[in-house]
Amino acid sequence: MALETPWEPVLLNSPFYIRHNHLEELIYQEIHKDGSLIRIKSPQKTGKTSLVLRLLAYAKTITYHTVNLDFQLAEESIFVSLNKLLLWFGANVSQQLHIPSMMKEYYDEFIGEKVNCTIYFQEYLLKQVNKPVVLVLNELNRLFEYPAVAQDFLALLRSWYEEAKHNDGFKQLRFILIYSTEIYINLNINQSPFNVGLPVNLPEFTVEQIQHLANLHALNWEGKVGKSNAFELHALVGGHPYLIRLALYDLAMHPDNSLNYLLEQAPTISGIYSTYLRGLLAQVTKNPELATALQQLINNGGKARLNHLLAYKLQSLGLVNINNLDCTFSCELYRRYFSYQNLAELNVWQYMKNLQQDNQYLAHLSNSDYITTLGNERYFETSLNQVWSMVAEEEAPLSLILLDIDHLKIFNKYKGWELGNSSIQKVANVIHDVTVSFYTVGTFTIRTARFGGGEFGIILPGRTPEIAFDVAESIRKQVMNLAITHDNLVMSGLSASMLTVSLGISSTFIDDDISPNKLIEATRNALYQSKRNGRNSISVSTIYNCGFDIPSSQTQY
Repeated sequence: MALETPWEPVLLNSPFYIRHNHLEELIYQEIHKDGSLIRIKSPQKTGKTSLVLRLLAYAKTITYHTVNLDFQLAEESIFVSLNKLLLWFGANVSQQLHIPSMMKEYYDEFIGEKVNCTIYFQEYLLKQVNKPVVLVLNELNRLFEYPAVAQDFLALLRSWYEEAKHNDGFKQLRFILIYSTEIYINLNINQSPFNVGLPVNLPEFTVEQIQHLANLHALNWEGKVGKSNAFELHALVGGHPYLIRLALYDLAMHPDNSLNYLLEQAPTISGIYSTYLRGLLAQVTKNPELATALQQLINNGGKARLNHLLAYKLQSLGLVNINNLDCTFSCELYRRYFSYQNLAELNVWQYMKNLQQDNQYLAHLSNSDYITTLGNERYFETSLNQVWSMVAEEEAPLSLILLDIDHLKIFNKYKGWELGNSSIQKVANVIHDVTVSFYTVGTFTIRTARFGGGEFGIILPGRTPEIAFDVAESIRKQVMNLAITHDNLVMSGLSASMLTVSLGISSTFIDDDISPNKLIEATRNALYQSKRNGRNSISVSTIYNCGFDIPSSQTQY
């Protein structure tokens, strides 16, 4: 019999798969029920993926549609907002069902993200399928790191589960939630999907099952001696499926090695578990609080009452068992390995690293605009001073653009601050997208910032006024293409039926007669000229223009 590597899920129809007969039969029965929800909780590398493969295969045998989403594959940016998460969710479900995504067509900013997503599933996706859909949500515990987003998303799942009791569309869904820890975010009991449906906790391997697997690996662990060997391995790693399979695989591949030697070397850097254990150590030391909690467990002889949040995170790594309020190491291997580590020293090192990262993040925040994520006025001033000497040394030109959203105050008054801020974000996106295409010239990069209100600044080192004008004109046109409309009959004084921008440009070569403040002042005067020209226009400084002159026919549109 060919061996299977232990670090991959167990193949379908593999003799190495240990079937959980009673649990799996319960799950198969539940899949047949309208709108059912199954919750499978187990630490990392304990067989969840192998089980899911079999559930999906079973679903296909009864001609159900299947969707398997892994939240570990979602990029960090997906969890920034509920809107992004639901767009990712809906698009991926559509793709796996081989149905064209229509998320944007079903989006209405006035009714809210959860309602949008519900309508999309109810009125579009579920109407395209004529069979039940088994929806697997893998590594759902990753959401717990983003409580604001998680609460709304999980409440949405619960509402669909409840909706399935009377809604034919949602009756087609069968949810399978896969996670590795207890829930450590605050959820309303009536909005949580973790207190309904069928709960499943994967059991560990027994001594008898270890002995059976050993014989499948041709180790000949028969009789009392074989059972004693299985018991010794179980005493070190518990019933952890991956750790057991790795040990048996190694013994089968290296028949000259003894079980005693494997057990003796197991917690050391030369042991078979060294890579896996180092990975756990890295995850622990990433969070100084986890390292401290684990050290507390070691200092108390392997049993301690820990902060529940830290206890759940250690449990998700498979490091501890929780019995009532007490935590213990889940196996002797972990106790021995982490007892050998200087967690206090590693904790200090990681703390300093985290502190450095936090300081960098705070520095970033102090230079960022909170609405657009572009630079702020402080960033603009600092950047201008930085590039000033650079362009002077290279004898390169320096151009500035100042931009202001026309009649933004009136727009906010009639449309509201929420739509006003949304419009500011859209204009900022245009500025970013346009400047990216002109971004780098040699060592010179464009810098963008928002000063406040609807005013933005763009620093263009190494760019001539001709290029600056092309940038400005592209921004002006693309803002119009946004078609952010307003009623200029109600909102008196507006010069157009949609939101527009006015821009001013100045350009110079650096010499003793020019300063950053003078250049900014000249650019602002050009911006004011655009406003006097009727707005939605571009003007170039009459003082600092490097000889470039915009024809009067091009200054207003």
